[in-house]
Amino acid sequence: MNRIQNVLNTKNKMLIPYITPEFPIKGVTLPLLEGLFDAGSDMIEIGIPFSDPIADGPTIQHSSYVALKNGASFKKILDDVSKFREKYPTPIILMGYYNSILSRGIENFVVEAISNGVDGVIVPDLPIDEADKLIEISQRYGLSNIFLVAPTSSDERIKLVSEKSTHFVYCVSVMGVTGEREEFGGEDFENFMLRVRANSNKPFVVGFGISKRDHVLEAWRWADGAVVGSALIKKLFNIDEISKCVKVAFEFISELKNGLVEEKK
Repeated sequence: MNRIQNVLNTKNKMLIPYITPEFPIKGVTLPLLEGLFDAGSDMIEIGIPFSDPIADGPTIQHSSYVALKNGASFKKILDDVSKFREKYPTPIILMGYYNSILSRGIENFVVEAISNGVDGVIVPDLPIDEADKLIEISQRYGLSNIFLVAPTSSDERIKLVSEKSTHFVYCVSVMGVTGEREEFGGEDFENFMLRVRANSNKPFVVGFGISKRDHVLEAWRWADGAVVGSALIKKLFNIDEISKCVKVAFEFISELKNGLVEEKK
């Protein structure tokens, strides 16, 4: 059974952290993945660093810049995922811009991802209307496609994205770029969630702006999972030891998921 489907079958509400590989320190990616598993992450999203990340706010843009300086690459990401996969079943989802995929060739990208233990891919700048080739190749090899809907998406668009997404839909909670926000939820968000619930036949998760336990609980009230990215990345700013990065990430994700901080030995 696909690892993503297995999680969807066995978990009630999911917490999905996002990391930028090799940020903030060279060599941190694999230990960080292991720490996030220990913290109870249900899936883990890994961003493919890109020089022009149009959907990302300043926090993740900065992390991509640092990651590229630290030698992050598609090959290095896959090497770390492959090593992680030797011990851990947690689904790994890559988030990458379409140019990164095209530069490798769609089929090469999919084959390499699957063969190294990647489970799914999110391509934020690929419109669903232009995704047929990626979908066809991904289906052939078993890579899950996760597409995005936003508050401006029509009911018809939500239905189409739900149909085309393999296992679940990613809901962008607010318009704009990624980034942590002080407030999360509200009437507009609730109306959006009601429309997604009414028009999607797939599970759905919520991302963008989630940075606190209360935000996670609000996301869980409406959706099947919450994605936390910028808030985690920001916690890692200016840390210069791998072990401290792992400890900070472990404690933050444990707190978001469980409402308490467990001590990382």
